[in-house]
Amino acid sequence: MISYWHNPRCSKSRAGLALLEENGAQVDVRKYLEDAPSIDELRTVLGKLGVNAIDMMRTGEKQFKELGLTKATPADELITAMAENPILIERPLAIAGDKAAIGRPPENLLTLI
Repeated sequence: MISYWHNPRCSKSRAGLALLEENGAQVDVRKYLEDAPSIDELRTVLGKLGVNAIDMMRTGEKQFKELGLTKATPADELITAMAENPILIERPLAIAGDKAAIGRPPENLLTLI
């Protein structure tokens, strides 16, 4: 089962979900803007992705700048910002077992199948 952090308004998120389903994946969709992940969940996913917190963020979002965040902001502050403002989480994001992938491009998600 793949846990899929989905924003239905995002074309990349819709494309990623369709790609997984077309390839036979069982997907549990989580509308993360409505059901924001906790700080602990974000830390766990970061570990599975093997990236820095900034690499899991939408740095072009208006809120990123409004919150005074930069690429030099400490990881703990970035993680807290994502938990409090889930729009800052890069999408789509999928988790399966001990692995995770960011669907940019959507084909990255196929590594989880």
